[in-house]
Amino acid sequence: MSDLVVRAGKLDAADELAALRDRFVLDPVSDHAADTAGVYLDGNSLGVLPAVVPDRVADVVRRQWGELRIRSWEESGWWTAPERIGDRIAPLVGAAPGQIVVGDSTSVNVFKAVVAAVRMAREAGGDGRDEILVDATTFPTDGYIARSAARMTGCTLRPVDPAQVPGALSGRTAAVLLNHVDYRTGRLYDLPSLTAAVHAAGAYAVWDLCHSAGALPVGLDGHGVALAVGCTYKYLNGGPGSPAFLYVRRDLQDRFDSPLPGWNSHAEPFGMRPEYEPSAGATRGRVGTPDILSLLALEAALEVWDGVRIEAVRAKSLALTDFFLECVAAYVPAGRVESVTPYAHAERGSQVALRCPDAGDVMERLIARGVVGDFRHPDVLRFGFTPLYVGFADTERAARVLAETLAE
Repeated sequence: MSDLVVRAGKLDAADELAALRDRFVLDPVSDHAADTAGVYLDGNSLGVLPAVVPDRVADVVRRQWGELRIRSWEESGWWTAPERIGDRIAPLVGAAPGQIVVGDSTSVNVFKAVVAAVRMAREAGGDGRDEILVDATTFPTDGYIARSAARMTGCTLRPVDPAQVPGALSGRTAAVLLNHVDYRTGRLYDLPSLTAAVHAAGAYAVWDLCHSAGALPVGLDGHGVALAVGCTYKYLNGGPGSPAFLYVRRDLQDRFDSPLPGWNSHAEPFGMRPEYEPSAGATRGRVGTPDILSLLALEAALEVWDGVRIEAVRAKSLALTDFFLECVAAYVPAGRVESVTPYAHAERGSQVALRCPDAGDVMERLIARGVVGDFRHPDVLRFGFTPLYVGFADTERAARVLAETLAE
């Protein structure tokens, strides 16, 4: 037995979060079969099913919808679900209650936030605010949405590297759309300093938290973030296509001018008046009828966070990714793969991305052997580490199987 296998066992035995694995539906592992068990390292794309969700969804379908029917909007709390679930997410991203609404997709919420940011910047600084900056390496949809928002608001769109944002800001800048963690490389960007720079220039930062919410402390309130969006199906384990969230800082809520006003964000939604009057608070971020089935599945999934500190999750995330990089260095011949994820903790999210010339083929073979990560074009192997259910033995096995696969 290698030293790394022994260390993995000791680390798992000392892990304060190890018992959380029982809150998820995972492949069964017996002592004699541990070395052949599957390892799921794709929680940065789709989180594992929390064990409480199936029965909760069955209740929503059979009792709330099947028996109570329309009464469930009041009796089962359907109507207040977007704000109630937002308040459940809030402590995981460092926000006080009343600032997050859940609903729609990440793309839709990015559109709302970017257009609203431009409108708020112009309200304060005039029409000369005619430029939107966007992370040049962003997930494609964010780029598409930013381009459409620029056309809609008469702005020009300028892609820039996040590190270059402070030097790119000017009196023309209205909004800056940034990713907290780069989806391809796992690089963590400096949210506090970039937010401060953007706001000092009279613009508004919009942060995409898809790869950080539920993986590390964000500190939205503490760092004065104006607007943020994030998905819930990765580290928050809300299920495929679960609704995204929108954060609007409390002091900006009365100025948040959504480009998608809907009856659900009306001050009197059942007044059915032709004139739109926005509601107060974070509910301005709502649009149409909430997607109740997926919302309530997400609400159940969030119960796995009961009693869990996000700081402990971050500590384990860094320990797992450190250990994985150490195991890769020990098992994989030098030069066969290259980490594009920073080694510095301050610059690392909760994934490790390895550059490999034949990455697509390698990932297919890894998945066939039970180690599930994913491939990003053209040459990146991505491994996401979700501390709530990934252990150190999983991590060692994944690195060892990677080495064996590369040697085939």
